[in-house]
Amino acid sequence: MDISLDKKSSTEAIIKVKLNETDYQPKVEEKVKDYAKKANIKGFRPGKVPTGLIKKMYGKSILVEEVNNTLSQSINNYVKENNIQLIGEPLPDQEKSKNIDWDTQKEFEFEYEIGMVDDFKYDISSKVKVKSYTIELDKKGLNETLDNVKKQFGEVTNPEVSEEGDDLFGTFQEVDGDLSNESLLKWDNINKKEQKKFKGLKSGDSVEIEIHKLVNDIHDLMSLLDIGHDKAHDIKGKFTFTVKNVNRTVPATLNQDLFDKVFGKDVVKSESEFTEKVKQTVEENYKRESNLLLNRDIRDTLIKSTKIEVPEKFLKKWLLVTNEGKVTEEDIEKEFDEYVRSLKWDLLRNKISEDNEIKVEHADVKDRAKGMILSQLGGPAAAEQLKDHLDSFADNYLQAENGQNYMKVYNELREDKIMDLVKEKISVSDKKVNLEEFKKAAEN
Repeated sequence: MDISLDKKSSTEAIIKVKLNETDYQPKVEEKVKDYAKKANIKGFRPGKVPTGLIKKMYGKSILVEEVNNTLSQSINNYVKENNIQLIGEPLPDQEKSKNIDWDTQKEFEFEYEIGMVDDFKYDISSKVKVKSYTIELDKKGLNETLDNVKKQFGEVTNPEVSEEGDDLFGTFQEVDGDLSNESLLKWDNINKKEQKKFKGLKSGDSVEIEIHKLVNDIHDLMSLLDIGHDKAHDIKGKFTFTVKNVNRTVPATLNQDLFDKVFGKDVVKSESEFTEKVKQTVEENYKRESNLLLNRDIRDTLIKSTKIEVPEKFLKKWLLVTNEGKVTEEDIEKEFDEYVRSLKWDLLRNKISEDNEIKVEHADVKDRAKGMILSQLGGPAAAEQLKDHLDSFADNYLQAENGQNYMKVYNELREDKIMDLVKEKISVSDKKVNLEEFKKAAEN
């Protein structure tokens, strides 16, 4: 066997493999004997089928299988022994493969295109500076949150005529087109200049609107019309909205019943305790949002400051080949920058993790899963009821989806540990902002 590397650039190369008969034939003979022992062919006793007959019936397929196995193992060993960091998977030269005569050839030559990345250096020292944000909850924000909680746990009624603050369920119909969709139009999502059109309506009433003026958030429009992001950006023109139901929420009263529904029985026992608990909960949510933005900014900063050369030409070809029929060259071009960015971050975090011996234990994964289950089933209010079953719930979740759930939680924990390490080493400055200022920072 002869394996060589023909480098075309620092990131792309051809692996050439020459196989002699001695490289694969012993395995072929072994496989033929194994077939002969197990074959059940009429006219022969089990285990007594002649190897010559097996070769005649299955010889070519056994040869192809063993040559491919030898190739795969040899390339993997070569890559490991020469410390080649592959990107994607080797792509075989299909023309060379087509010209093989499996009936007569004894020696074979194969070529594989590979993409690779050289070793690189990164900086996670105090020289790297990133800004973090502490979102302060002001009195106005707290009052709005309390109003939202009372509305969330309030009673929904269906009055005949709509008033300010009512949500409307109905049908959107494009005036000069076929687009139609039933959905719930929430009062708070309606552009303030358009809100007056939706007061005084009852079931069966219709109102005509300029669809691009209806709501401010593009994601609300996507939901209302059940359309994609690009179409929501481009859509214009007149629509009618025909009311089917008027939904009015009567806010819940601040009493013990509400306190128990929100935080669990007897966790808080007064209006002041409830307000403080809501404030703490909102501030915890703000911390999570702020941390997500900080993580994003750290990723962007490290990707930008680290020189990683990737095999772009090879990657585009590899993506096209491995997703044959699913994507076009245009699709790949459109998403390629984001793909490369994601790839560079994968390379970066893997190297940071390896250099710093970051590990995730099974106990960590299980604890995270239990926390996720509790948050989905009511948080602290559900903890007491579930305490005897939480371990089995977590095990069932982690084993589901053929272990994909386990790997998802594992990777999230690993990412958290990598980020925690980076934050300890770089310079993170803190800036106090209100919610609106934070939203603007997140949009940049």
